[in-house]
Amino acid sequence: MGSLDTNPMSSALPNDKAAFEPLNFFAFFPSTNSAAAIAGDLIASAMNTVGFTWQASPAATEMEVLALDWLAQLLRLPTTFMNRTNTGRGTGGGVILGTTSEAMLVTLVAARDAALRRTGSVGVSDIPRLTVYAADQTHSTFFKACRLAGFDPANIRSIPTGSETSYGLDPAKLLEVMQADADAGLVTTYVCATVGTTSSNAVDPVHVDAAYAGSACICPEFRHHLDGVERVDSISMSPHKWLLTCLDCTCLYVRDAHRLSDSLETNPEYLKNDATDSGEVTDLKDMQVGVGRRFRGLKLWMVMRTYGTAKLQEHIRSDVAIAKMFEDFVRADDRFEVVVPRNFALVCFRIKASGAMTEKDADEVNRVLMENLNKTGKAYLAHTVVGDKFVLRFAVVAARGETCALVGKGAFTPVHKGL
Repeated sequence: MGSLDTNPMSSALPNDKAAFEPLNFFAFFPSTNSAAAIAGDLIASAMNTVGFTWQASPAATEMEVLALDWLAQLLRLPTTFMNRTNTGRGTGGGVILGTTSEAMLVTLVAARDAALRRTGSVGVSDIPRLTVYAADQTHSTFFKACRLAGFDPANIRSIPTGSETSYGLDPAKLLEVMQADADAGLVTTYVCATVGTTSSNAVDPVHVDAAYAGSACICPEFRHHLDGVERVDSISMSPHKWLLTCLDCTCLYVRDAHRLSDSLETNPEYLKNDATDSGEVTDLKDMQVGVGRRFRGLKLWMVMRTYGTAKLQEHIRSDVAIAKMFEDFVRADDRFEVVVPRNFALVCFRIKASGAMTEKDADEVNRVLMENLNKTGKAYLAHTVVGDKFVLRFAVVAARGETCALVGKGAFTPVHKGL
């Protein structure tokens, strides 16, 4: 046998400075972290709780429910989405899942089953008639979740977007497509919207994907992006993207918890117990794909309890300020253009076509710019295509110094009075 490589990491990983210096990484989406979240995850891993039912771990369930309700208060969600209200247990509720993909999948399954009941389908015979809707800029995970939930790919409607709506879902186009489907005898089943398009008048179950931008809505100046949320059926956001909580942590809120549990409930003999039978407790296994689950609520609780409302808002505003500064630099240079108006901490920009340069030429120039920049190790960007244009994405993803500094600034404002 030959000698073993004593430093396998050095040979396996590329010499890419951006990969090791997070402050140079501006690709994809934020993946923030914090000492509080890491501590919560370590403790949860050491406890190794398997909280599939309330009885299996009352503390894990109650802490998750409490953390979710705290976050709902920060987002100023209607009480219909909360697990507990001033008058007791509500009809809605929340659950912490792994990623947005899972949140989309479980809400799609619930909407599918509700539509089948509505049509009087025998078993799943009417599935080929069910249609679902989203903007063409919706994350690809939606289309994957639709296939997993059994929807016919031919009935997954991708609504075209344009600059006139800042590439968001156009309610008028949505309703036009839905009406055409209904006239053709199809069953409109589910709409996936994003932050900023929550006021759709669609009558079918509407889910809002706020994975990234939802965190910003804890700040009053960004809360208007959730206007109309009282009319949707579910909303999910991911604190592991922008709220100082490590992977995995996606919070799903639903107005009707029973609609979700009716599709996902499993009740084998060995899990039957008096607490569940009382109807007074939440068994989180019935709001997710699997049965076993991690103690995710602890890290989210620790983040909110440690930093409090003011510091979490400061973290969001700091990232937005950095993005605005970069946007100003881009707008000040006549060679570049901002393709989509910046709302949060993401800037979509490109070298614009000018003179004899065609749009196709500009696409290639921007591709070369990105590749050459990434090779330097001084920064790392990703790209997308918007309106048939190759666009560079600058996302403020890892302001580690500012995040860590929050810990050393003295007393914190609690999220909830008395905490």
